[in-house]
Amino acid sequence: MILTGSAIAAAVAAGEIAIEPFHPEQLSPNAYDWRLGETLRVCEGDLDAARPTAFTEITIPPQGTVLDPGVLYLGVTLERTGSERYAQLLNGDRTIGSLGIWVHVSAPLGHAGHAIRWTLEIRAVRRVRVYAGMTFGKVVFLHTIGAPASYQQLGLKYTGTDGIDTSRLYEEIAGGAR
Repeated sequence: MILTGSAIAAAVAAGEIAIEPFHPEQLSPNAYDWRLGETLRVCEGDLDAARPTAFTEITIPPQGTVLDPGVLYLGVTLERTGSERYAQLLNGDRTIGSLGIWVHVSAPLGHAGHAIRWTLEIRAVRRVRVYAGMTFGKVVFLHTIGAPASYQQLGLKYTGTDGIDTSRLYEEIAGGAR
């Protein structure tokens, strides 16, 4: 079950959901609007699952930055979200999609117990200017069923994430970089 906007607000007030910073005007009927953070990593060269990803990191200036087609950008949410009780789904929204921006297509699930600023996968269909702090998508909170298992307490590889993380798949591949 998806929490309504008023249920999200009540869960934030009760300490069951963390959204930092939290602004009630960003609540919608079934979600919370999240914003783009100020940092982007521009992935460089050919990508290899057995090697760390080379990148250049940029700060989005006040006048914005232009995303180019064919480039993989990794961004970060302005908000840090999490809950020990609820799982999360992070998605772009229609307004971003209608600008030709695909955001966070491959990894929308935030496990219960994972409190993070989300790493975003961003691709543009055409050149488009984006700005730090602009609304970029929605996060929904879902009731979990079964015995709780906190992501943070399991000590998995992305446990300490609080910014942009490149793929760490190379940690799992025999012969990959360590």
